[in-house]
Amino acid sequence: MCGITGWVSYDGDLAGRRHLLDRMTATMAGRGPDAGGTWSDRHAALGHRRLSIIDLAGGAQPMTAATGDGTVALTYSGEVYNFRQLRGELRARGHRFTTASDTEVVLRGYLEWGEAVVDHLTGMYAFGVWDGRTERLLLVRDRLGIKPLYYQSTPGGVVFGSEPKALLAHPDISPVVDLDGLREIMLGVKTPGAAVWKGMRELPPAHIAVLDRSGLRERSYWELRATDHTDGREASAAHLGALLEGSVREQLVADVPLCTLLSGGLDSSAITGLAARELAYGGDALRSFSVDFVGHSDHFVPDGHNVSPDTAYALAVADHVGSRHANLVLDPAALADLDVRRACVAARDLPIGRGDMDHSLLLLFRAVREHSTVALSGEGADEMFGGYWWFHDPALRASAGFPWLTAATGGVRQERTFLRDECQRALDIPEFAEQRYREAVAATPVLDGEGAERRRARELLYLHLTRSLGGMLDRKDRLSMAAGLEVRVPFCDHRIVEYAYNIPWPLHVFDGREKSVLRAATGHVVPEVVRRRTKSPYPMTRDVRYIEALQRQARDVLAERDAAVFALVDRQAAVRAASTPWGACANAPGQRLVLEKLLDLHVWLDLYKPELVMC
Repeated sequence: MCGITGWVSYDGDLAGRRHLLDRMTATMAGRGPDAGGTWSDRHAALGHRRLSIIDLAGGAQPMTAATGDGTVALTYSGEVYNFRQLRGELRARGHRFTTASDTEVVLRGYLEWGEAVVDHLTGMYAFGVWDGRTERLLLVRDRLGIKPLYYQSTPGGVVFGSEPKALLAHPDISPVVDLDGLREIMLGVKTPGAAVWKGMRELPPAHIAVLDRSGLRERSYWELRATDHTDGREASAAHLGALLEGSVREQLVADVPLCTLLSGGLDSSAITGLAARELAYGGDALRSFSVDFVGHSDHFVPDGHNVSPDTAYALAVADHVGSRHANLVLDPAALADLDVRRACVAARDLPIGRGDMDHSLLLLFRAVREHSTVALSGEGADEMFGGYWWFHDPALRASAGFPWLTAATGGVRQERTFLRDECQRALDIPEFAEQRYREAVAATPVLDGEGAERRRARELLYLHLTRSLGGMLDRKDRLSMAAGLEVRVPFCDHRIVEYAYNIPWPLHVFDGREKSVLRAATGHVVPEVVRRRTKSPYPMTRDVRYIEALQRQARDVLAERDAAVFALVDRQAAVRAASTPWGACANAPGQRLVLEKLLDLHVWLDLYKPELVMC
């Protein structure tokens, strides 16, 4: 796992502007703490920061191949899990390899197949190839968008990188956020292709972009399709189980210490169980990690959706599979540390406002990184198999809006009342949310003649796979890479997604509860207590000391005479959130959201000093 960046300019000679490439590459140091490198010729310059995972001695980047017609150079991030198979195929076609890395497989694959190399790759990846034979740049992103890739056109070319911060380090890129960017920030739904920063674009999942002297073009190379599903209950569970076992097996390949992230829910427990069993064949024991809060179990109060704390279930799984387990317990001071908040905002380049859910994840990743370089995680299963509670609530299933937002805010209409009145009018978040929802639903793949119930089930799954999962994957990638940790997500194998999307909804709930077919497919590797457990969301601390710390920090912001955040946030809304009695605030998600958003925006404006274009 790595950080990549690059710059193409047909109007000048980049060989003499190495200092700018070095500056851009340096922003990726967190993603690649082990090594760094740059390469340039007249019209192209590529930068790379490396987190060494496979072939530690080889695989240095940018990697080049000399041809009789020019040099082909690659800067690559991620993992291609079928690289051994592809290496054998390429050797049979006459290619010679000098390293054992998947990077060289991607480079040789491009030399053999050109753009069509993407059709051969299975994994998570983002890369740029400069082809000196044709003076053409190819940018590629994996099918699910697990690895990020951004680009922005510049006079005479383009700048690209794993994160916006790499682009913002270039003198031709200004940190400007207009109304559309602010709408993305305030709505909290990740629109494919939107990058928030004006003029910048995130290459959508399953897309390539090609730049040559005639301009830049994007195209999709894979898309989700609706197909007939003919497998019955047992056959569906068996086939799904085989797909998942294969994905976990492929993703256990690493030349560095590896572990799993274990919450005690079905998804992470299934990954942990399958990984432990696979490693046991070779005589190895798995490490697993979880996170908890001081006093969380003692003070836990079920609320209908948060039904049980995680720790006991995680320990039950660890005991069941024999993993060497560690549970990181965080106190309110660590969660509320302003340095941790700044690190999270800087890692994500945006004021997301998820507060302790981001903070605890970053702190967990830092702790895991002391022992492991690679971790397997359970992201994606809820989106693919209908795991969230709102999938099963009749009113929310029928509502015309993003169901997770409706569930969180209590209404389809997405007001953001903590904003200043003029900002609310200019942004018109309700209309923006409705428009984005309609676009997603209209793109849902369906079969001719499908009934309303089947069609609605597809719409809900498609909404989550294309508008929710991207945010989850981005969160996991940014925070893990900020700690120098590679997180792999076995559920997000495109073959699993294709199969899960076409399972009829009755099979998803055949035993009267969520993720029925997944429970059937993985029950042999998880303890019965986890099989019976109702899904509980990622934990948030309810410790009043955390809320009190947020309120103190908010009051400090309110005391700043010219705090830039109040160009967006209504000051009286901030005063109310900062002065609400802690008991009421702890149990009022709306007030807590105001505090988290205020503080994240304040940090973001200080770190990036963006120009906000409000008209």
